[in-house]
Amino acid sequence: MNVIARPRMSLAEFLAWEQEQPERYEFDGSRPIPMNGGTLDHARVIDRITDALKSRVSADYEVLGVPLKVATQPGRIRYPDVVVLARGQTGSARTVEPIVVIEVLSPSTRKADLRDKPTEYATVPSILAYVILPVAGDWTTKPVVLRRSADWVAEPIGGTLDLPEIGVVVPMDAVYG
Repeated sequence: MNVIARPRMSLAEFLAWEQEQPERYEFDGSRPIPMNGGTLDHARVIDRITDALKSRVSADYEVLGVPLKVATQPGRIRYPDVVVLARGQTGSARTVEPIVVIEVLSPSTRKADLRDKPTEYATVPSILAYVILPVAGDWTTKPVVLRRSADWVAEPIGGTLDLPEIGVVVPMDAVYG
C-alpha cells in the first residue's frame, strides 16, 4: 500500500482524517501508521483467545476481537487485537477503556508490540493486564502477561493464562490446540 507522506498531525486531526480512510491506521503521535492485514495463523489465535475468554467471563465484562481504538499517551491511537471491557461503556464512543488488552505478534508489529505498546498501555489507567501472544509455531517470543503495578510486571504464561483481573483462567491449549 502506498501512503503519501503527510505533515505532522494532531490527535484531533488524525481522528477526523481516519474517519475518511478505507483502511485502518494506528497513530504514533504525529503520523498515521497503516495496519497491514494479518495472516491466517494470526487470525486463528485472535479468534481462539476471543472465544475462550467469551465463554469464561462473567456478565460484568465484554470481550471483543474487533478493531477498537485505545487512546494512549502521548496522544497515540492503538488497535489491540482483543479487548476486555467492563460492561456499560458508551456504544458510540470513539475510543474504549479496556481492562485487558491482547496483542498477537506478527512480523510487522512485533517491535511495537514488545517495545512501544507496554509503555503506551501503561498510560491508560483502566488497563490492568497486557497479554502478548505469538502466533502458533513462532516460539521465538514466549507468551507473557504484563500486569499493572508501579510498573508492568511480566509473568510468563505456561499451561494456563490466568487473568484474576477479570476472574478468568484460560487453558493455553484452547488458544493453540
